[in-house]
Amino acid sequence: MNPFRFSFSLLILWLAASVAYAASFQYLRIGNKNDVQTTPSAGVAMMGGGSDIDEAFRWLCQKANGGDFLILTASGDDAYNPYINGLCKLNSVATLSIPDRQAARDPKVAEIIRHAEAIFITGGDQADYIHGWKGTPVEDAINANIAAGKPIGGTSAGLAILGEFVYGALGDKPDDKDLASTDVLPNPYFDRVTLIRGFLKNPLLGNLLTDSHFAKRDRMGRTLGFLARIMQDGWSKSPREVAIDEKSAVLVEPDGNGTVVGTGKGVYFLRPTLSPEVCKPGQPLTFRKISVYRAPAGAHFNLTSWTGDGGTAYSLSVEKGKIASTQANQSIY
Repeated sequence: MNPFRFSFSLLILWLAASVAYAASFQYLRIGNKNDVQTTPSAGVAMMGGGSDIDEAFRWLCQKANGGDFLILTASGDDAYNPYINGLCKLNSVATLSIPDRQAARDPKVAEIIRHAEAIFITGGDQADYIHGWKGTPVEDAINANIAAGKPIGGTSAGLAILGEFVYGALGDKPDDKDLASTDVLPNPYFDRVTLIRGFLKNPLLGNLLTDSHFAKRDRMGRTLGFLARIMQDGWSKSPREVAIDEKSAVLVEPDGNGTVVGTGKGVYFLRPTLSPEVCKPGQPLTFRKISVYRAPAGAHFNLTSWTGDGGTAYSLSVEKGKIASTQANQSIY
């Protein structure tokens, strides 16, 4: 074989692979094409999905201090770019689409993330984020930004991956319906209950589960099953949860103080007080005395002291898969 022809063929294959590798992510930016360095301030904007909340994005922009605002997604377009650019005065707004592990391993992707002053993770399917980003430089870069005191936010699936504990949706198939409370309460070990931990590392959200579309999609039962599993499987003796309804958000400062905004039903802060009595494969859940604090818009809640004002406190119990509430109207929400 002609060694030149052999070497040339290898070169062509290498170039083809390099082009595919480089094209596996998409970066769309408006504003100044050159980065600036500002001094951002830490905070977490947790949004429950549905309509976007202008106030929450303005809060994130203020935290970015005129820097570069980056939207992260696994799929989708750059529709957030003009929306955020119209709300805020920033150096730039960009969307970075990272669809798979090949893209997540590209050094350029991690570099883009590290240069951003604020990050927002969009909705979609959290399984794409876990499958595609966990254990890659993308995960490292996001965590480096958090450690550096840069603000972060997320909505829907982007909210679901912010806490230490995550419902990963890893067992779902493309045609599966939403995992429902009626799937989890009769069997907390239902095969689609896939929980992971330790993806993102934010001190404000340690020992915490986050959930979205909460009251709108009747997720109370499934989330109680998640909390019971976290305890039963030995991950935490006292996990906590921030569950957010559509069109609602909580904006959390570095000291743990959170303010609820939006027009939805608000934010639910849950904390078990007892271990689950029955949390076994194939058996209905029994899990008593879970404290709940429902915080509507304008209310406040501190994640550090786990206390709030302007909301309603009540308790829930699950008996053989059925939820009972201490509220006068017996509502679980």
